[in-house]
Amino acid sequence: VFAIDAWVRSSTEGRVLTVEQAAEAPEADCIIVLGCGVYPDGSPSPMLSDRIARGVELYEQGVAPKLLMSGDHGKVDYNEVGKMKEVALDAGVPSEDVFMDHAGFSTYETMARARDVFGAKRVIVVTQDYHLPRALYLAQSLGLDAYGVAADLRPYAGQEARDFREVLARVKDFFSAIVQPEPTFLGDPISLSGSGDVTND
Repeated sequence: VFAIDAWVRSSTEGRVLTVEQAAEAPEADCIIVLGCGVYPDGSPSPMLSDRIARGVELYEQGVAPKLLMSGDHGKVDYNEVGKMKEVALDAGVPSEDVFMDHAGFSTYETMARARDVFGAKRVIVVTQDYHLPRALYLAQSLGLDAYGVAADLRPYAGQEARDFREVLARVKDFFSAIVQPEPTFLGDPISLSGSGDVTND
């Protein structure tokens, strides 16, 4: 377990960038913002708020022309990506530049769908620092040229438990990267060169 954990973490060293480094790098196809909790009242959790804010910041820096909000919208009454797009629009990002991946049910499925549905090749991934090694490992294993920018804009309650679970998640996704199962949903291709409004529900 610990050997696999160390391998996943070490294999992505050098691919975590600062905002400034990402802005100076070659333009990516999109900035993938990974979803997480939305509260029952519809408000984003602190971690999700910070991911969205960082993604918008990178978009404004010209890191990529499109944002790809990927998360869980598996139920009518639970919609991570809808909230993510709403917050981005409130921050001034044009609607056509914000795509939603409604079936990003896991980090693996997000990366597989970014490649197979949205046709991405070079991506910037936004999530918290503890999650970036696994996200980048999966993206690279699926053939994406992936770099990451951390969205740790504040301390988060319960981080020690998250760090422990992440070790197990890295081991699980080490094998996901080998087996490469088909995502829960694929569907027709959606071009990132078009308008993100085609993903609106």
